[in-house]
Amino acid sequence: MSKTQPHMPDILPVLSRGKHRNPRRGACFMELASYLAGERWSDHPACTHSLLASVARLVNDHTSDEGRPRLAELIPSVIGLAGDDLHIDALITLRCVTIALPVVAADRQRVLAASVLVCERMLAQLDGCRRDSLSPDSERVLGAVPQATQWADRFTSNLRPRLADFRRQAAPHAVSCAVDAATHAPIPDPDAMLRRMLVESIDICAAWTGKGASGAGVNDAAWAEAYRHTVAADGLGN
Repeated sequence: MSKTQPHMPDILPVLSRGKHRNPRRGACFMELASYLAGERWSDHPACTHSLLASVARLVNDHTSDEGRPRLAELIPSVIGLAGDDLHIDALITLRCVTIALPVVAADRQRVLAASVLVCERMLAQLDGCRRDSLSPDSERVLGAVPQATQWADRFTSNLRPRLADFRRQAAPHAVSCAVDAATHAPIPDPDAMLRRMLVESIDICAAWTGKGASGAGVNDAAWAEAYRHTVAADGLGN
């Protein structure tokens, strides 16, 4: 569970896949975040870092119907986590990819290994480090898939992604690949892995924005109202 998570009420809203026009038609993770933050109803609210919001939407949509209710308690933790530091994008992407890479099928390993290298080189560029420097976690996961890593090293050797392109294209694409690969990985509980991606992405964003108390302003009355709307939308209130 995220270290930033505030007190939770006894009742939680009902989450569903996809985008919804209003809470009476259902709600996804980020739509409820927008509602609880007092913003206009949207799955792209200003209250949350754009890549963290992307992770939340992807995890919401790829989690099973049985596992999705466990995500609702994390919603307050993303409210207020917004920032422009590109380290956040690179670290969230790297975390999602390194979580997925050790367990995914062989035909999905190449693109994830390439994403690890691109993220590490982006961080090296941001920090003024050697381009070939790797974190211990990246060394570990890449070492477990040597063939994919060799291919990825050749494929990315001449890549020099611009900072804006990394934020706008490379990072969201890598996160999407990681979530999709984890969903179809030959493991007993993909939902647990998807939830871990979201929790650790929240913690990264909280650490880099210095907003560890995120979501503390969400009160029980707001949760109760969200619960009332979404339960009715789900057909459970009859």
